[in-house]
Amino acid sequence: MTETEIETEARTSKTTRFAQWLMAREERREEKESNLEGLVRLNVLVSFLTLGLVGGFEAIQLGITLIPYL
Repeated sequence: MTETEIETEARTSKTTRFAQWLMAREERREEKESNLEGLVRLNVLVSFLTLGLVGGFEAIQLGITLIPYL
């Protein structure tokens, strides 16, 4: 192999490793985002349950009607 072929192969392998690292990083980021979405949904559910326990059914109805304004 000539020296230029070796350099080209080294660049290609570095580029391939970098691309794989970027893909793995993006997958981890997507997992974190889906975990955050689940936590937000849980928070909303617990908030409505608390509102229902403290304020009663009328407070829940009012809270649901105000959702579109958020």
